[in-house]
Amino acid sequence: MAFLSIRNTIRLSILAFTSLLISCAQTPKNELPLLQRVDTKQLVLVVSDNWEATTATLQKFEWLEGKWHEVDRAFPVNLGRTGLAWGLGLHSAQPGYYKQEGDGKATAGVFDLSQTFGYLPKLDTAMPYSPMSASNYCIDVNGSPLYNQIVDEERVGKEAVKDSTEPMRRDIHNNNQTVYKKGIVLDHNVANISGQGSCIFLHLWFGPGVATAGCTSMAEPDMDKLLAWLDPKKSPRYVALPKAEYLKKQQAWGLPDLSK
Repeated sequence: MAFLSIRNTIRLSILAFTSLLISCAQTPKNELPLLQRVDTKQLVLVVSDNWEATTATLQKFEWLEGKWHEVDRAFPVNLGRTGLAWGLGLHSAQPGYYKQEGDGKATAGVFDLSQTFGYLPKLDTAMPYSPMSASNYCIDVNGSPLYNQIVDEERVGKEAVKDSTEPMRRDIHNNNQTVYKKGIVLDHNVANISGQGSCIFLHLWFGPGVATAGCTSMAEPDMDKLLAWLDPKKSPRYVALPKAEYLKKQQAWGLPDLSK
């Protein structure tokens, strides 16, 4: 009888474990938190005080053993001159104001980070890198078929880039500016919808507290560490939110607990 009891106990345990595995396997992917649904292993997190704030902090997190781990301490960054607005990214449609061309807003939401750029022949990063030349422009002209795309004037022609205010070699075209010396493309508005915001980057700053036209800017040493850390195999994502909105989205998006 004792043997049968043990055998039944083992059998019931196996059945329970099997049932759990089946249950987990059948959990719909769309019921998981957003960052788990898109399989994010690296998170670049930007949090501001409110929607109008022009400065924020940036912190890096890595997903290990089922939870987020801080990579290092948060550091200061600058945002758009009029704060944040919802952008077109991986998140679902949100109530509120959305980024528009020329509004001076940086983009809030969840976005892919897929490529980097700069003035140098190469950067210390595992991310795909494109060195920029004097003929590279990002097109910010409403109605252009090349809207929100980095192009080469030598390929698309002078007429295609003549009204763009985004030469990618600002050191050549804008009085030796170094802000695009090292940068990361934020995958906002990947459908390139005219008027919905273009050329959104993480790039070097002019200095602490100096707002951008709609990007996220930082000191060069911080950019260097960020570039060296990013790993395309870990599907890095950028999240930017004001504090109050962060608390609302924390559970649904699977964001780190910043209270600890």
